[in-house]
Amino acid sequence: MQRSASWLAPAARHLGQAADALSAPRLSVLIFHRVLQQPDPIFPGEMDARYFDGLMGLLSRSFNVLTVGDAAAKLKRGNLPARAVAITFDDGYADNEAIALPILQRHGLKANFFVATGFLDGGRMWNDTVIETVRAAKAKTLDLSSFGLASVDIGSADQQRQAIESLLSKIKYLSLQEREDWLQRLSVIAGSPTLPNDLMMRSDQVQHLHRAGMEIGGHTVNHPILRVLPDSEARQEILKGKQTLESLIGAPVDVFAYPNGKPDKDYDQRHRDMVRELGFNVAVTTAPGVVTAESPNFEWPRFTPWDRSPIRWLGRLWAQRMRSQPHATAMTATL
Repeated sequence: MQRSASWLAPAARHLGQAADALSAPRLSVLIFHRVLQQPDPIFPGEMDARYFDGLMGLLSRSFNVLTVGDAAAKLKRGNLPARAVAITFDDGYADNEAIALPILQRHGLKANFFVATGFLDGGRMWNDTVIETVRAAKAKTLDLSSFGLASVDIGSADQQRQAIESLLSKIKYLSLQEREDWLQRLSVIAGSPTLPNDLMMRSDQVQHLHRAGMEIGGHTVNHPILRVLPDSEARQEILKGKQTLESLIGAPVDVFAYPNGKPDKDYDQRHRDMVRELGFNVAVTTAPGVVTAESPNFEWPRFTPWDRSPIRWLGRLWAQRMRSQPHATAMTATL
């Protein structure tokens, strides 16, 4: 990856100069979650340290990397630099500080970290409970009939991944209490395995990111799908997450990422209004696209070209940048 990146960087710069000369200033917002020390056999496409290091080297030589907050200010002033990119991480995984931060610092880059505060200091996100329960299950077959699924074999990494993906799709849009009930049932089915409790950041790791010049953003408390909550609960999720982070870092938290992030499926206009009213300046989604001066501040798109080839990775990133930025409602209609 690193050998390839060394000759790709000049090509990327030249392509970027040509592209930016033909278009209005635009920002690509990249989205990451974890950076593993070693590849995960169940999820081989998950970002690992070696590949992430290569990508960050490529970005540092080819693009102008900004935080979301800095990019918003420059867009407002009309001086967003050419080839602008923002790097964002969602959820608050411990490896963001332990593995990703040193790589970012080595390349002189800053990034955003959107943290769901309810999982700090020993918590575990619901999707990781599913993943780790299947990974550590005491049997090689799981009877998932109570979830509306068939009995599944989980003896291989591929079979484990398929079982996990089926379970995640069933559980994702449940209420918080329903999620917890289903997770407890799954644990019993899997033989009540012991699960890791160090996947998410500690409070001091969030503080370290802030001291290192990274931008901390809100991501609610419990990472719910906001549209399944009553408005009062959704507002409290957003507000309490913001307050906890501000207390931790002793600074304003004014950027936000919607959990799951699909417009009008995971959140809607009510939640955009809440985010604005609670003092955030910008909110990001998971709808694909690029940010321009016309992009609504509380519905910025994000796009990461998931590919293990640096050539295709760059090609997909530039193809996305060259497309016209769709309006938020048009973007939503494609989901």
